[in-house]
Amino acid sequence: MSVAERDLARLRLIRTAGIGPVTYRQLIARFGTPEAALDMLPTLARRGGGAAPCFADAGLVERELATTARLGARYVFLDDADYPPLLAEIDTAPPALIVRGDLSLASRLCVAIVGARNASAAACRFARSLAHDLAAEGATVVSGLARGIDTAAHVGAMPNTIGVIASGIDVTFPPENRDVQEEVAAGALLVAEQPPGTQPLARNFPSRNRIIAGLSLGTVVVEAAPRSGSLITARLAGEAGREVMAVPGSPLDPRAQGCNLLIRDGATLIQTAADVLEQLRPIDPRSVRAPTASYGGPPPADADDTDRRRVTALLGPVPVTVDELIRQSGIAPAILQTVLLELELAGRLERHAGGRVSLAF
Repeated sequence: MSVAERDLARLRLIRTAGIGPVTYRQLIARFGTPEAALDMLPTLARRGGGAAPCFADAGLVERELATTARLGARYVFLDDADYPPLLAEIDTAPPALIVRGDLSLASRLCVAIVGARNASAAACRFARSLAHDLAAEGATVVSGLARGIDTAAHVGAMPNTIGVIASGIDVTFPPENRDVQEEVAAGALLVAEQPPGTQPLARNFPSRNRIIAGLSLGTVVVEAAPRSGSLITARLAGEAGREVMAVPGSPLDPRAQGCNLLIRDGATLIQTAADVLEQLRPIDPRSVRAPTASYGGPPPADADDTDRRRVTALLGPVPVTVDELIRQSGIAPAILQTVLLELELAGRLERHAGGRVSLAF
């Protein structure tokens, strides 16, 4: 099979309705190739009690591949050797990234700097200085190309920076960052998960945030209000076992409340680039596994109707962890994952943060 045919098959599986990052990994682990997984989708969905998912049209996927190439970008798939190693470690790693620029930046010590869009002038100056100092020490600064802190971090770190966007690789948001985004793409690294032409919809920003956190060994929040997107990134970083750091601010400034709350709850207080590097450099890089093309072998056997009934009876509208389902059902983990996969492809299962699942109603 040629590289083009392989990419077409992988992207067609990724773009098929109902196939998320976790499902993609499980399908490749189970069937070995995207072609085999596509062939088995109707059977799996039928076992889960639903209709076959709507396959991504091969012609549309071919046009997406052509558009991406025409834009000067390329795909990096999860089982490619140059897929960012830290990002590959998280359970919800995107099966495919679209990138422009120098992908080697993602293999260095990466530090995320995030914060408020309506940040104060002092916070933007601090973020720009912090990013510059980290880049001078050889670190790569990761952020989301938003207004405020993100923009300041990219400008300060250029060209040692990675911009992760919630839109297609050809769409700029906010519009005033067009020049900055193009500078990142031309001289650093621009990363998107969504297909070209995708507008920056609100539902795509949490997905963008998980990539920022996943690429980075640590995340620094410079200024953020409670319940902001920056705190989502910090939470995702913590869930991934990465360092969470925050810059303290005045208790009289609402934009500093999020950072102060993070510090109160255990985040490391940061004042200089040296503080950041002190937290990150003692981590042995050998503790980070390199991604591999293999996702493990298939489960020892298919689930039977008894297994399916047992698992379905334990599920409800309230999300529950997969570990709890394993404990209560007494079913082998691989078999339980098979049942969950069938239910998800049938449209009867929803996946939630923290490895939790629930029945879809």
